[in-house]
Amino acid sequence: MNYPSRLIEDAVNEISRLPGIGKKTALRLALHLLKREEEQARSLSEAIVNMRTKTTYCVKCHNIADEMYCNICANSKRDQSTICVVVDTRDVLAIESTNQYKGLYHVLGGIISPLEGIGPSDLYIDSLIQRVEKPMNDDPVQEIILALSPTMEGDTTAFYLQKKLRPTGVKISTIARGVPIGGDLEYADEITLGRSIISRVAYD
Repeated sequence: MNYPSRLIEDAVNEISRLPGIGKKTALRLALHLLKREEEQARSLSEAIVNMRTKTTYCVKCHNIADEMYCNICANSKRDQSTICVVVDTRDVLAIESTNQYKGLYHVLGGIISPLEGIGPSDLYIDSLIQRVEKPMNDDPVQEIILALSPTMEGDTTAFYLQKKLRPTGVKISTIARGVPIGGDLEYADEITLGRSIISRVAYD
């Protein structure tokens, strides 16, 4: 495509690097920004730069955070006795959108996948065990909810986690199979995901 401006072309090329955005969509977005007030474009660029340079990871659950603890771990009103184990922040956002879960989270940062060379040592599993064995407050962890995608890798990870957690005596449960087999939590609708949390079952 012949662009009327090199600056437009540069913007389109950068925007199209984002997942799910092709050249046509990138061009539409670039032209939209071009019509906005300069301050709006500046605010957008500053927000993106701040997000990239100032966000960090919660020292407790490994979720994305602005400070040492994420907003969820820092909220004293959350149920401190329950930890929902997920793969990444997208799963946290998906579960939070259901408004059905009020406990804490633990983000593994991935999933066991021998084909991709990802083993238990590559995930935040040891810190999960430590949270159960040595809680940071006076509220002992009573239940671990395994909210992992119903895939072969998810099942492998869940099996490994229950083997490591079983000696602690903590209750281990898993979300009900309302999420389609082979699907990711982030793509499940809010009602289905919410019901799967409420109807969780003991992990055998």
